[in-house]
Amino acid sequence: MQRAVAHIEMKALTARRAALIIAVATIVIAVAGGVLGWLVDRDDFPTLGSGLWWSLQTVTTVGYGDIVPARGGGRVIGGVIMLAGIAFVAVVTAAVTAALIESARRRRTGRSDTEHRDQLDQISMRLAAIEQALSRHRR
Repeated sequence: MQRAVAHIEMKALTARRAALIIAVATIVIAVAGGVLGWLVDRDDFPTLGSGLWWSLQTVTTVGYGDIVPARGGGRVIGGVIMLAGIAFVAVVTAAVTAALIESARRRRTGRSDTEHRDQLDQISMRLAAIEQALSRHRR
């Protein structure tokens, strides 16, 4: 687990990487939730397949209602799965929105963030030189 976290932290977090991380986490939570639901509540989930089907319905927020946990443990697991599904949808939506906004900004200005930073660095250096010249002139 620590190696996975260290690997994730090594690279810069972009919208695409965030969506990938959330997608993998959602899949892991969905599978783990299905297995846990089956293990914890065999009355409601008599087979592993029924537990996984319930988890898939829950994480996608479809929730057909054909399989529903009746006990507290299953409901807690369902709540975690629901939150993971909602987080996944939110992050993917944000990533797509960010990509569309960046694309529109590039088309409008014709410049990337790197070009803007370079221009700001040049302006900052020129301003520093002007301030230095003014301080020498005042003396």
